[in-house]
Amino acid sequence: MICRSEFLVALFLSAGEAAHADLVAAALAFDAGRYEQAVTEAAAERTADAEAFCARALLARAMSGPSEPSDAMLKGALEAAERALKIDPRHAEGRLQKAISLSLLTRPMSLNAARKSGFGEEAKALAEAVIADDAANHYALGFLAVWHVEVHRRGGRLGALMMGASLDEAAIHYAEAVRLAPQDVGLRWQYARALAAYDAKTYRGEIGAELQAALAIDPATELDRVMQERAAMLLEAVRSEKASDAEKMAQGML
Repeated sequence: MICRSEFLVALFLSAGEAAHADLVAAALAFDAGRYEQAVTEAAAERTADAEAFCARALLARAMSGPSEPSDAMLKGALEAAERALKIDPRHAEGRLQKAISLSLLTRPMSLNAARKSGFGEEAKALAEAVIADDAANHYALGFLAVWHVEVHRRGGRLGALMMGASLDEAAIHYAEAVRLAPQDVGLRWQYARALAAYDAKTYRGEIGAELQAALAIDPATELDRVMQERAAMLLEAVRSEKASDAEKMAQGML
C-alpha cells in the first residue's frame, strides 16, 4: 500500500509552508504520476518524512511500469526507507515503505532463496510494529492482509505454518482496513490481486466484488488510475477465462 499524498500535503502545510514547500511540490508531482520529479523535490529535504516519501515515489514508479521492476529500482527505494529509519527508527511511513520494498525484492526469488533472505519475516515484523503503534493504520493492515495471502500462495500450507501466515488473519486485517478506508483503490486492488493469484476459483466471488469496488472509486492519483486499469483487465479474466489463466495473469501483476 502506497500512501495517498493528499494527506501529506495537509501534513506538510500544517507544519509550515515555507519549511516544507519542496515536499508539497513532491506530493503534487506524485499525484500526477511524475515520480522522478517527486523524488527530486523531496530529496531537497533531509528529514525522515522526505526520505520515506522518496521511497514511496520510487516504489510507485516501479509498480506503475509495464514490466517487473529492476532490483536497482527496488534497492533504491529500500535505501531511502532505511535513511528515513536512521533519522527516526519508529517512523511509520519509513517502516511501511521498507516492508513493501523487501516484499517486492522477493518476487523474482526462488522459494528457497526468499526464505533464506529473511525479507518476508522482516517485512511482516515492520508492518506489525506500525500497527502496534497505530492500530488504525489501514496501510499496514492492508499490507499484512496481502502478506498472509502471498505466503500461502508461494509457500503452501507448510510454508505458511513456518512463517506464521494465516488466511483467517488476512481476512481480518483486510476487513478492518476497508472499514477504515473504503475509498482506497490500492487497498482493494492489491487484496483482490493477491486472492486471484492464490486461488481464482475458490475466491472468484470475493475477487470480483473487490475489483468492482476498486473500479467504482473516483481515482485521486495517477497511481489509482493505473491500478484501476489493471483491475479492469483482471476482472474480465476472472469472469471469462479459466481460473488457472486468471491466476497466471494476477501473478504477473503489481
